[in-house]
Amino acid sequence: MNETYEKLVDLYAGEDLPQELMDELEAAAKLDPALSQEMSSLKGTVQALKNAPAPEFTQETFHRILMRMYTKGAIAEPLSPEPTHLQLRLPLSG
Repeated sequence: MNETYEKLVDLYAGEDLPQELMDELEAAAKLDPALSQEMSSLKGTVQALKNAPAPEFTQETFHRILMRMYTKGAIAEPLSPEPTHLQLRLPLSG
């Protein structure tokens, strides 16, 4: 049964389990110190991530990422619309 509980720890940390299953998992954690440690550690991590401020993506960040990609050898060409002078003009029928 402990294997099942160990598989449910991530759902417990994200508070995605029904209350009765969370209570059962907490009761099992009182008897198993390793399970208790895993549950508290993962729950703390999830809460820290939820409370962290959202990262800002600025123009400077974009250029820093782009330069790092270039140094690693990636070919990153920005998508641009096709110029209108290259489009064929179709005759109007009517």
